[in-house]
Amino acid sequence: MDRLNAAPVLVDVGAVAAWQGHAPSAPQAPVDPQRPGFVPADPRPDADAVKLLDVRWTVMGSQHGHADYLRGHLPGAVYVSMDGQLASHDGPRQGRHPLPDPDRFGDTVRMLGINDGDTVVVYDDVQGTSAARAWWLLRHAGLDRAYLLDGGLAAWRAAGLPLQAGEVIPRPGNARTTWGRMPVLDMDAAAGMPECGLLLDARSVARYRGEEEPLDPQAGHIPGAVSAPTTQNVDDDGRFRPAVALAERFRALGAEQGVPLGTYCGSGVNAAHEVAALNIAGFQAALFPGSWSAWSNTPGRPVATGAEP
Repeated sequence: MDRLNAAPVLVDVGAVAAWQGHAPSAPQAPVDPQRPGFVPADPRPDADAVKLLDVRWTVMGSQHGHADYLRGHLPGAVYVSMDGQLASHDGPRQGRHPLPDPDRFGDTVRMLGINDGDTVVVYDDVQGTSAARAWWLLRHAGLDRAYLLDGGLAAWRAAGLPLQAGEVIPRPGNARTTWGRMPVLDMDAAAGMPECGLLLDARSVARYRGEEEPLDPQAGHIPGAVSAPTTQNVDDDGRFRPAVALAERFRALGAEQGVPLGTYCGSGVNAAHEVAALNIAGFQAALFPGSWSAWSNTPGRPVATGAEP
């Protein structure tokens, strides 16, 4: 996959505002309609066919996501629960956020009001690291018109665009879902990835090195994995870095066309953000859903520490 052939991942705040009939009140920088990684604003989808999903969640499991949503969200946005709708609940060896059951996720998609052919925009207030899980799952379920709002809620606010308070209860949709559209690694495949390709660890440098571990039973990383914190894929405003800059970053870490790529994080959430960044850069990467939480809970799996793979 290269940037010319990669499906768009991102949508600009200005495009979503135009689709909804809003005009930014704050000055906006000129936008190149052909930016790699972005879906063009035109042709515009029908307003009724644009569905917004609000994914307020943090890696430390904030319990205030729904309350924050109720205080103010993009007009028409529906709240999505990370733990209740974007993950299942299995044993520790499956990780903290296993993928949801395919049939149940299909029901969730329809409950969120999504119809066949809709354009779905997902966002959060943490630089896209939570919303990327919803984006990845929607793509995995065959919804190709699912996009991340670049810059998320902060970018919407910075543009002076309106917010809506209160709950949005959608009318159930009719979207037909499939399953298995995005590449996935199981634990054995993740273990073998450094031998045949490149395995990226999307967590913080401190967690990769084993200097701290606030959530899982062991500190360190999968042997052979390369540290690549996904927070370095965005700029100071929480927007994704340009495709060229991301491509340079990943090439410096060892990514090459034709070389298998995989990524993991703590529980398979933030790694979806790394997958998105790699996609923008022109690389396709497989996600290890169980990630470190599954690996560190499985007896016999080796653990590496320090700065080296």
